[in-house]
Amino acid sequence: MKFKPEPKEWSVHEIIIHIADSETNAALRARKLIVEPGGTLMGYDQDKWAIELNYHDMDLEDALEATRIARKTTYALLKRQPEEVFSHWLKHPEMEGQYSFEKWINIYSGHIPGHIEQIQNNITVWKKR
Repeated sequence: MKFKPEPKEWSVHEIIIHIADSETNAALRARKLIVEPGGTLMGYDQDKWAIELNYHDMDLEDALEATRIARKTTYALLKRQPEEVFSHWLKHPEMEGQYSFEKWINIYSGHIPGHIEQIQNNITVWKKR
């Protein structure tokens, strides 16, 4: 779980913790899109988070539960929104243009599947060593 294919790449453990941090940020971003259209999002440096928060010391089960709850509660919240909310947008400090719900969906719908591929690659590299 803590094997890294390369020193600057993440281990499976770190990927799972990152997913939890990303999902909780996604949940907050959805809420900000709903409540504060036109506002500015908080950016974050995912690599710095992994190092400074010492992801290897964090609990995997807690991360999986945080991911599950973030997705579940955000899904329930979005289902209750009127259609006009989905035209809202925000400013993203790391992106040009408007950060819309469409961008939010495109980013986060592919996020976990992308990391599953990364995990599979880590396992393949680990088995070959």
